[in-house]
Amino acid sequence: MIYLWDIIGTFIFCVSGAIAGRQLDMDYLGVFVMALITGTGGGLLRSILLGDVPPVIFTTPDYVIVAVLAVPVAVLFGKWWESYSRIVSIVDALGIGLFACVGARAAAAHGLDWWACMGMGMVSATFGGVIRDVIRNEVPLIFRREIYATAALLGAGCMLLMDELGVEPSVSLVGSALMAAVVRLLAIRYAINASKA
Repeated sequence: MIYLWDIIGTFIFCVSGAIAGRQLDMDYLGVFVMALITGTGGGLLRSILLGDVPPVIFTTPDYVIVAVLAVPVAVLFGKWWESYSRIVSIVDALGIGLFACVGARAAAAHGLDWWACMGMGMVSATFGGVIRDVIRNEVPLIFRREIYATAALLGAGCMLLMDELGVEPSVSLVGSALMAAVVRLLAIRYAINASKA
């Protein structure tokens, strides 16, 4: 089940990366690389930190295939994407929710405490976007006043709480992922952001 949601989250983030590459007028190879890096960056770091080596991206072609499939989604529907100025952020919101929960659950499976699981969920959800934004020569969203990492933490924490209460695992994962996505989308819609330091 974790694998299935990991693949879904990877696809969403790969589409986000492919869209970003398309917006920079990259060629097809560049769009693919952006998709792959964005979709697997968080999971790669998570695997390394948890000691799951070699990371799964190097042991199965599944994630590369997912990145390949994300490219035509971004390219063929380019005009549709362009009609929505915040499409990258919207797609990101869904990926944030899924990866935060998948990352937290993977950490829980390794016996980490709840606070470490939440942190691992945040890392899983945000690191691919960090790499994407660095390549785009932008300050990553996680380092701006955006409600980004906070949404990931909330989603991971909500799932861990629901798991503790005995909620069915797939229900707690999907419900918490959607909650994190809604928090992120509401923050975008109503320009809610964190206070300056």
